[in-house]
Amino acid sequence: MKINQANLIKRAEIITEALPYFSRYAGKTVVIKYGGNAMNCPDILRTILADTATLKVVGVHPILVHGGGPEINEQLNRLNIKSEFKNGLRVTSDDAMDVVQMALAGKVNKNIVAELGTLGVKAVGLCGKDSNLIEAEQLDKSLGKVGKIIKVNAQILDALKADFLPVIASIGVGKNGEGYNINADIAAGAIGGALKAEKLLFLTDADGILANPGNPSSLIKQISVKEIEAMIKKGTIKGGMLPKVEACISAIKAGITEVLITNGTTPHAILLELFTDEGIGTMITA
Repeated sequence: MKINQANLIKRAEIITEALPYFSRYAGKTVVIKYGGNAMNCPDILRTILADTATLKVVGVHPILVHGGGPEINEQLNRLNIKSEFKNGLRVTSDDAMDVVQMALAGKVNKNIVAELGTLGVKAVGLCGKDSNLIEAEQLDKSLGKVGKIIKVNAQILDALKADFLPVIASIGVGKNGEGYNINADIAAGAIGGALKAEKLLFLTDADGILANPGNPSSLIKQISVKEIEAMIKKGTIKGGMLPKVEACISAIKAGITEVLITNGTTPHAILLELFTDEGIGTMITA
C-alpha cells in the first residue's frame, strides 16, 4: 500500500496550527451542553464525543451536560403518558418525572459514559441528585416537576475533573430528595457559572442565533447580552431558543467570559469552535 506523503504532511500541519489553542485551554474548564436531534444520530454523537475526548487528552477539563428529549419522548409514548411544552419547557407530572429520571440518568447518561470509555477516556456519570450537585425547587405549579436551580455544589466536579470527564444528566434534587426536571441548557449555564468555566459551549441543531428567524443566512457571529435582551423583548428569540439564551445570559453574569451556541450536527463542531479563530456559531459576550 502506497503512503500518501502529502496527506500525512497536511495532517501534521493541522496539528501544529492547533498548538497555540492547546496551550490556551490547557488546564481550563470547558462546559459542553448537547442534546436535541443530534442525539438521534449515532455518527453525530460519536463525533461529538470524539471531540470531547480530544479535549481531555490535550489537557483541557471538559464537562459534558446533556438532555435527552428524544429518548424521553419515546419512553413517554411507550407508556402512554401525555407530554406538552410551555415556553420551551416540558410540563412534567409525577409519572413523567419518573420516566425523565430513568431515561436521562439511566439509559442516556450511561450510554455516553460507555462510549467515552471506548475512546480511551475515563468518564463518570452523574445527575443533580449525586452529592446534591444541583439543588432545585419547583419553578411553577403549572409545569409540575420542572425545577428552578437554587444552587450548584461544584465541589464534586472540582474533585473529579482533573482525572475524570464528568457527564451530567440534567436532573435536580429538592430539599426532601425529590427529583426535578431541569432544562439542560439552564443546567449547563448554572454549572458553567459555578465553576467559573473558561467557556460554555451549547451544541444544538441550529447554527446559532439568527437575526431573522427562518433565514439561515442571517446568523449573528457575535452578540452582547444587552443586544440579546433586546431581541427577547422584541420577540425575535422565542420557543426552544429562549431557555438557551437565558442560560447564556446567566452564565455570562456568573463570570464566564464567552458563551458559544453552535450546530452540533456539523462534523467536529467543538474543535472548530475552540481551535479556530473564525468559529462556526454565535459567540455571546458581556
